Amino acid sequence: MENSKNFKKKLQESRDYAEQVIRSYLPKEEGFAARLAEAINYSMTAGGKRLRPILMYETYRMFGGEGRQIEPFMAAMEMIHTHSLIHDDLPAIDNDEYRRGRKTTHAVYGEALGILSGDALLNYAYETALCAFSLTDQTENVQRALQILARKSGIFGMLGGQSVDVMNDGKELSPKLLDYIYVHKTSALLEGAMMAGAALAGAGRSELGVIEAAARSIGLAFQIRDDILDVTSTTEELGKPVHSDEKNHKVTYVTLRGLDGACREVDRLTAEATEALLTLPVRNEFLEEILLWMASRKN
Repeated sequence: MENSKNFKKKLQESRDYAEQVIRSYLPKEEGFAARLAEAINYSMTAGGKRLRPILMYETYRMFGGEGRQIEPFMAAMEMIHTHSLIHDDLPAIDNDEYRRGRKTTHAVYGEALGILSGDALLNYAYETALCAFSLTDQTENVQRALQILARKSGIFGMLGGQSVDVMNDGKELSPKLLDYIYVHKTSALLEGAMMAGAALAGAGRSELGVIEAAARSIGLAFQIRDDILDVTSTTEELGKPVHSDEKNHKVTYVTLRGLDGACREVDRLTAEATEALLTLPVRNEFLEEILLWMASRKN
């Protein structure tokens, strides 16, 4: 990996750019529905790593993408992700009161507006992504990216994974079922981010397949790392309660394979992802560094 100080600087610059893009597409807090827009913006400006829009942008660049059509997709990607967090935190699911170091949306605005703000944000994500059509003549690429985003966030992706997770809450899970949940609930949005970025830049079908495989592996590693941090980190470091998996009686990689086994699986999946990227005719070393950092992060 590149010098750690330089990497951190580049990552912060990428976050700043992503943050600027995201804020430029947030809804205005005006009219009778101003409180709904306020709840949305409260969630969207709560911080976070902004990894998905960054991965989308860097994959776009890797395939030679230029132009601002990537920006509404970056904002839309973070909106989809944040919508899932709002709903995850609700009393009916995880019942968490803190996210990213501050009160969750439902804890501040009430459960009803928490539900509605998540719903509205998911819809607003697609309104935002559609803005890309006015920023480029390469409309076919925009269509492909939209199809990817919709599939990876819907019943065959993130929401499907969340439903299986909720329906099996507190139950014994087989390794196969846990992998299904992780692949669909977590990996799917990383796949969607990287594949949509590649599609916007004109990547071919076989190249999208490689990106999908790499993103799936790193998404699994990312989620397993979350399992590890829930056991080994602190609330101050994570910005959310630790040991929440145990509190919610969730089966994780740590409970199935132990801490050492989970760490080994993170290493294996990370190697798998980086090796897949090396088969492509194009490279983005900064993107590769981000994937390695994701699997070894402390928060």
